Amino acid sequence: MDTKYIFVTGGVVSSLGKGIISASIGKLLQARGYRITIQKFDPYINIDPGTLNPYEHGECYVTADGMETDLDLGHYERFTGIETTCHNSITTGRIYKTVIDRERHGDYLGKTIQVVPHITDEIKRRMLREEEKDERFDFVITEVGGTIGDIESAPFMEAIRQLRWQLGRDAVCVHLTYVPYLKAADELKTKPTQHSVKELQSMGIQPDILVLRTERHLDDAMRLKVASFCNVDLECVVQSEDMPSIYEVPVNMQRQGLDAAILRKIGIPVGETPAMKSWHDFLDKQHHASREVHIGLVGKYDLQDAYKSIRESLNLAGIYNEVRTKLHFINSENINEKNVGEKLEGMQGVLICPGFGQRGIEGKIIAAEYCRTHDVPTFGICLGMQMMVIEFARNVLGFQDANSSEMSSDTKHPVIDLMEDQKTVKQMGGTMRLGVYECELARDSRAYEVYGQESLIKERHRHRYEFNNQFLSEFEDAGMKCVGINPSAKLVEIVEIPDKKWYIGTQFHPEYSSTVLHPHPLFLSFVKACIEI
Repeated sequence: MDTKYIFVTGGVVSSLGKGIISASIGKLLQARGYRITIQKFDPYINIDPGTLNPYEHGECYVTADGMETDLDLGHYERFTGIETTCHNSITTGRIYKTVIDRERHGDYLGKTIQVVPHITDEIKRRMLREEEKDERFDFVITEVGGTIGDIESAPFMEAIRQLRWQLGRDAVCVHLTYVPYLKAADELKTKPTQHSVKELQSMGIQPDILVLRTERHLDDAMRLKVASFCNVDLECVVQSEDMPSIYEVPVNMQRQGLDAAILRKIGIPVGETPAMKSWHDFLDKQHHASREVHIGLVGKYDLQDAYKSIRESLNLAGIYNEVRTKLHFINSENINEKNVGEKLEGMQGVLICPGFGQRGIEGKIIAAEYCRTHDVPTFGICLGMQMMVIEFARNVLGFQDANSSEMSSDTKHPVIDLMEDQKTVKQMGGTMRLGVYECELARDSRAYEVYGQESLIKERHRHRYEFNNQFLSEFEDAGMKCVGINPSAKLVEIVEIPDKKWYIGTQFHPEYSSTVLHPHPLFLSFVKACIEI
């Protein structure tokens, strides 16, 4: 069949969960045997979120081909298991840069470049995935960031309007809105949804399906009211109530027939409802996990979304270990030698978080020393691994000034140093070591066992600094083994201390590869070690 297109927009307020709904739609269609992909269009002018502060934008997710993207792509991959690429994340900045570069090249033959048609044509080209004609999808799901009515979203809405006319029944618009509950009046209010749909209609787009985000159950009378005022079929008004877990959303959407409604709108026979056995098995594990395991996240960003993929990877690993992971954020800026024991008290395991810059690193180093000397299961990721290396150099090797050249350019013991191919890089955006690289594991290592005795693995990276191989033999002789090495560049990817219960640091980001049905082995092993304390 020809490719079908689903556009997911949002109204009333931001942060309603368009990414979760998009991922859920993808999962449900995938369960019916369709080949899907999901893409995110963000209205901001940055080329990508790589240089954005996590406090503004949450974590920066990295695709296998090295694109720095919005965190929603993590939801897409965790729910569906697909591997996203640079084509799945588009910003206004990328759209304008492409058009401007073409204009400078002379591709427009002297025409005046305008938002319509040149910018909208480029948006449509990306929405239709015209750069990937060799890869066919049954469904392309496009989520548009922001909220209806935002000035910066207007070109995207115009592109969707044009595509709806161009594609006919091959395109469906799903609009996500909010139905607030007013406690004083003890009422749910549909007026914000009506205004949101009216705004969308004023742009020439009639939504086919409405997903109503609500904290309280909506009865059929209220759904009928929304359907009547918004010109939408009753069966196409679906409610998205707060669920105990985001992983229950696809099942809730299937129960209300969201995927069936989409197929009917497009004109595809609905057929039988997929059983989704593996997904339900996962949810059963989640429901029956009663024992808690307490894990400390030592980092500098006191914001849940800043470590989104790490949190989800730990939660998934807990479920498969039949426990609930209770995560405690511990601000590394507030850790010192006097209070570290108190800060980490009750933690059955500690994960030292990634990041950039000077702020909070001494607290991470102190936490790493406490965990090493008290044999607390410890997992360091990227900068977290580097802090484990620096701590070992200072307190075991005796290099009192050991540091990363990122933090101290005049240290005599730069045990973490700038990568050789980064020394001539001037621009910040998209210039790090990004994407998938190979790592060869030592066969006598814990990491080798964790990966199921695979000797060559592939993981995603996002860093500029690396373990300094000049000090490699000194580390190994003192007990910190470099057990994962990139075979081509000889960069150290994994360090571990074998005589500890579980003390492993990775230069790469394993959290980017952990999905609902295939949790990452490092997180599974780490949580298991925490349970056994």
